[in-house]
Amino acid sequence: DVQLVESGGGAVTAGGSLRFSCLVSGYPHSAISMGFFRQAPGKEREGVACIYTGQPARSYYDDSVKGRFAISKDNAGNTLYLQMNSLKPEDTAMYFCAASSQDHLGSCLRSADEYHYWGQGTQVTVS
Repeated sequence: DVQLVESGGGAVTAGGSLRFSCLVSGYPHSAISMGFFRQAPGKEREGVACIYTGQPARSYYDDSVKGRFAISKDNAGNTLYLQMNSLKPEDTAMYFCAASSQDHLGSCLRSADEYHYWGQGTQVTVS
């Protein structure tokens, strides 16, 4: 079975940093699109960042995190990372990682509906 296990969330004061990890196991082939989403209470799940793991590798960021967050993966493609800097209170949400064997014309999938596998979610609270 495919499993995505997240770690690294927590509580931080505004302006602080967190590093989020997502370990992917049991994937029959390399995940092509990998991404992070977040969901705040009463709001829909929204995309934060994603990465296309094919060649050339491409990443995408939502405007709300551009310049502050950085998505990356290890060479084996098993672990996905999200470095979150200059955190703001509006970044407070449950964060999820996701993986899919599909892409969109050489770019990562941006919609939550397009992802097949999900992590359990980890809370990030910025005060």
